[in-house]
Amino acid sequence: MSTPPTEGVAGKVVVVTGAGSGIGAATARLLSRRGATVVLAGRRAEAVEAVAASLRDDGGRATSGRVDVTRLADVQHLVAQTVEQHGRLDAIVNNAGVAPIGPVQDLDTEGWAAMVQVNLVGVLNGVAAALPVFRDQGRGHVVTIASLAGTIGVTPTLAVYSATKNAVRTFMEGLRAESTDGVLRTTTISPGFVRTDLADSMPEELREQTRVSMSRMGISAEAVARTVAFAIEQPDDVEISSLVVAPTVQG
Repeated sequence: MSTPPTEGVAGKVVVVTGAGSGIGAATARLLSRRGATVVLAGRRAEAVEAVAASLRDDGGRATSGRVDVTRLADVQHLVAQTVEQHGRLDAIVNNAGVAPIGPVQDLDTEGWAAMVQVNLVGVLNGVAAALPVFRDQGRGHVVTIASLAGTIGVTPTLAVYSATKNAVRTFMEGLRAESTDGVLRTTTISPGFVRTDLADSMPEELREQTRVSMSRMGISAEAVARTVAFAIEQPDDVEISSLVVAPTVQG
């Protein structure tokens, strides 16, 4: 299969994971408003379908599916279904993430495993599912939401979370270095504090503290969505490889 050169967002087909709320939902909404066909994915089927339905009500082209990004078969099925329904896939936004953070000495090995599986393996699965399609088409774009926590010095309670996000950033750099034939574009976006429901996955003792920080200095999920759209709308020969988007007041 082949597709003509593309520029802008209108007409593109984009998969967004973790799209039931927060950055994922905001990204799907913005891309839809700008004319993209969006495929929303997430573990909470009702939540992603509610967002998709609201986009269709506004005249957008949106579908949804229940997807666990830790399961490669789920993501492969989503990508295959997208290509079957829409004829191609222009970009995948790897946004799904969890943050059951806490001090290492708490030895929350289940929380550690969840962060590794969703934050890192979920990204790998997204790439594994989309890359064969992109190679077949002759072009495609992988956008991954990392975190400022993966680029700066680690703060208490964030050791494992930061490690997963740093691994994602390193993986994306490696993927970019391998992609010099003009087929694949890669973008890593590292947000700072953003007002989302990520705190819901945190232990109770840290949840309220994080929500206060988000409320006090967090930027909107729409601010991150705009950076995603900015990267996707570039011409095929332009790659925005890395972006940090953070509150002005965040140190």
